[in-house]
Amino acid sequence: MSKFFTDRLSSLVPYVPGEQPQDKKYIKLNTNESPFPPSEGVRKAVAEEASKLQLYSDPECTELRREMAKVYGLPEDWFVMNNGSDETLNFAFMAFADEKHPLVFPDITYGFYPVFAEINHIPYEEIPLKEDFSIDVNDYIGLGKTVVIANPNAPTGKYIPLSDIEKIVKSNPQNVVIIDEAYIDFGGESAVALVPKYDNLFVTGTFSKSRSMAGVRLGFGIANPALIADINTVRFSTNPYNINRLTSKAGAAALREQKYYNDNCKTIMKNREWTEKALLELGFEVIPSKSNFLFAENPDIDGETLYLALKEKGVLVRHFTKERIKQYNRITIGTMEQMQILVDKIKEIKGELGV
Repeated sequence: MSKFFTDRLSSLVPYVPGEQPQDKKYIKLNTNESPFPPSEGVRKAVAEEASKLQLYSDPECTELRREMAKVYGLPEDWFVMNNGSDETLNFAFMAFADEKHPLVFPDITYGFYPVFAEINHIPYEEIPLKEDFSIDVNDYIGLGKTVVIANPNAPTGKYIPLSDIEKIVKSNPQNVVIIDEAYIDFGGESAVALVPKYDNLFVTGTFSKSRSMAGVRLGFGIANPALIADINTVRFSTNPYNINRLTSKAGAAALREQKYYNDNCKTIMKNREWTEKALLELGFEVIPSKSNFLFAENPDIDGETLYLALKEKGVLVRHFTKERIKQYNRITIGTMEQMQILVDKIKEIKGELGV
């Protein structure tokens, strides 16, 4: 840290992204990327748009929002497009939370929430998950605060039914409830269905997971036009050209080929079921998941030890150091071939450790 760094941010602890090592080729099961490439139409659209990079992108994302409207069944002005769901979340924190409307979210969830709160100087409270890592819905009823919930949650993969989401939204009518649905396409029911009913519901999503576009950086928010206008006020005051030409075209093309991505999600869910069964047979405790990853621990192997041993054998998973979850590893669901290699390597490690 230099002597010039502002005191206002000197205590900020930045978010730590999943590692992207370059020393050798790994089976990457650590950052919840899709194992499948983008659809053919996406690749073609990007190639065609590359000749126009001398021109600014459309700040209104007109084509992209038009395609979003077709897929999600809402008017175009109910959507805002951003540079990944992280930017959408940051804008939402800026727009809907302050000293009068502090934030509240689970103590074990997406690690960017406290970072966004800190950098925007927003008071926040972390509510402990229950012993089984589930959210107690009653903790969020009638809080009178800006609620943020990842559903399914990360890193646990736990899912809250839509009826419980509605209870939370309905009981906090004077505050926005932000539902982060980065993983909703892997077996959950989206809260987008509730958006026309509640003027305080803001749903965020991403193209990174189910639409195979983590490297493109495209996220979105869905809400009534008044909330979208609030986000756009922040967006146009920050970076009006936040979606580049290639990203916009790629996103629109992906939405036109939604069946391809739906089929991939079904494959990932099938691979998730197989992997969960295999891990249980190896003595793991696995949290039921509605995401494209599993959160698992083995009582006979230290979480960090397993993470490091797998990395040595060329398989990356995600390990967290937070006390309550340090025995767990988060495992992205890849192809069946990748999951078989993961299981084989774990068997090797168990043999080497004599457990």
